[in-house]
Amino acid sequence: MVELAESEREILVIGRDLMSQLVASDDWLPAIFSSSALGQIRHHCLYSDGAGRFSVVASIFSGGQAAPLCREPVWEIMGLLRGSLTRQCFGVEAGKPPAPKGEARILLPGAIDISSAKSSNAIQLANASADGIAISIHAYGGDIGKLARSAYDAEGGMREFLSGYANGEDAPAYDIWSIQTEILD
Repeated sequence: MVELAESEREILVIGRDLMSQLVASDDWLPAIFSSSALGQIRHHCLYSDGAGRFSVVASIFSGGQAAPLCREPVWEIMGLLRGSLTRQCFGVEAGKPPAPKGEARILLPGAIDISSAKSSNAIQLANASADGIAISIHAYGGDIGKLARSAYDAEGGMREFLSGYANGEDAPAYDIWSIQTEILD
């Protein structure tokens, strides 16, 4: 998709359909990539393109956890695999408190959301459950664990951060060779 698409818009349109197929079933994500840590959000890199064009990440939210309010530096296609998330969009202007744009949405398994790198909005995801885990799958237009992201506080202050990945030596990201050996005719 990334090689053949001629624009970000085409990637988002095609990618939305592909993501909906990926999150239609909850039986494919290995347990090593779906573990949570109490009180934390974990990001597991499932695949990172060697040319840095995209990455696929599983984000694991433990009960009640919220991601920082942030603006992604690249396009994003998100699908909810398990649990439920609250997704709230905010308008951000330098030095001003973030302003909610519309109502927060509750996302259930199978829900898909996209955002463009051109968007000036910031988004916050939070586990809608106080005690269960939520797992979202994200395709990003770059290796998001290595890209600087902008996070905003309630007063409008901004800081850059790197999210990194929780993959350990026993849970490396897939590579094209391991994926090809698992494809069955």
